[in-house]
Amino acid sequence: MSTVLVVDDERNYLIVLDDLLSEEGYEVLTASSGPEALEIIKNTPVHTVLSDIKMPGMNGVELLDEIRNLDSDLPVILMTAFAEVDQAVEAMKKGALDHIQKPFDNEEIKKAVRRGVEKRLLLQNIRYLQTELGALWGNIVGKSKAMERVFTIMKKVADTPTTVLIHGESGTGKELIARGLHKSSSRANAPFVSINCAAVPETLLESELFGYEKGAFTGAYSLKQGKFEVADKGTLFLDEVGEMSLGLQVKLLRVLQEQEFQRVGGSKDIKVDVRVIAATNKDLKEEVDAGRFRADLYFRLNVVQIRVPPLRERKEDIPLLVAHFLKKLEGKLGRTVREVDPAAMSCFYRHVWPGNIRELENVLERAVVLCKGSTITVDDLPIEMREPSEIDRGVEDLISWEKGLAATLDSIEERIIRLALKKADNVQAQAAKLLGVSRSNLQYKMKKYGMLS
Repeated sequence: MSTVLVVDDERNYLIVLDDLLSEEGYEVLTASSGPEALEIIKNTPVHTVLSDIKMPGMNGVELLDEIRNLDSDLPVILMTAFAEVDQAVEAMKKGALDHIQKPFDNEEIKKAVRRGVEKRLLLQNIRYLQTELGALWGNIVGKSKAMERVFTIMKKVADTPTTVLIHGESGTGKELIARGLHKSSSRANAPFVSINCAAVPETLLESELFGYEKGAFTGAYSLKQGKFEVADKGTLFLDEVGEMSLGLQVKLLRVLQEQEFQRVGGSKDIKVDVRVIAATNKDLKEEVDAGRFRADLYFRLNVVQIRVPPLRERKEDIPLLVAHFLKKLEGKLGRTVREVDPAAMSCFYRHVWPGNIRELENVLERAVVLCKGSTITVDDLPIEMREPSEIDRGVEDLISWEKGLAATLDSIEERIIRLALKKADNVQAQAAKLLGVSRSNLQYKMKKYGMLS
């Protein structure tokens, strides 16, 4: 049960607010002065404080200052009379979550308190991730079922020499996963070396990985160690390994099998003890079938696979990620933006996030730069996030309010089946595979919609 502390020197307000918030399911504590409230906060877990501004001795703004010193994450909502608006503005600048004018509307109070409690619980989750999970996995944020599956595999494989293949779309945080595995292994004090195979020209990638001897080619004026040598006793992270040429794949396979290699222009075998973690946004099995990736190397890399879910499959993590990045951006930009308002958060949930976590961080940085206050609004978001997506508009076009839900769903299903058949050149077995159903099920549906005689 969440706890709300109500502070007011007028007993009638304490009674009314106690009754109102207790009916909402909160545990309500009351205090008639600022010092009494501070004692409660020091000794009792509190999720939100609801305080009057005008009180004898320590007023609400002064109480806010003291609370910020004790617990900067604790949401404080201030109640003001009309004459105290200037103080309320000052309090908002100092970090108050909201201010409500007396005489107050019950629904407004309930809405503000609910927002405060939700924010407190969210920040507590962030602290948990930064301490408990952060101690293991660094900056990886997530409590969704999809991320729990990732953490489960990471925990099992982290402190082993096993090669790991991380699969995920661009921007999902594959390198963070690799760093988390390294940090939680017995190799944590040895180097973590990363190379993006897609970012290095093919002609240079071999010398980057294996190094070269002096005089190996024009411009090789001195011996250079490659990534494998630098990563000795540690971890080498090969990002976008699917971009590697077939010729270089043979040499990588030898290192994985023998733990030895030769520098470019050299003849001496160099022994290393390196754990390899690879990542790709491609389906390497399909690349093998297409002849673009060696099957033997694929099996060497794919001992344990970790699939990192795209953001659209873990949208319940969005509030945690938003809070994490806002804290990070506060240090980077020197601007304190504490939250995203509900309308803007709806845009975050609705957005498809093709760029995943990286796109989310960029959107938030833009919003923090443009934000006029301490709360991100819809106006601070890119135009493509404010407007319904083509998918949303397409769904609206399909809805027939006159027919009702069942008939509308049938209409959508029929259209999808026709599209699948068209894509499969009317080959039913192929269309069934595209749709993820059996051929007999597809034929039943086709008869249902008059597509078979």
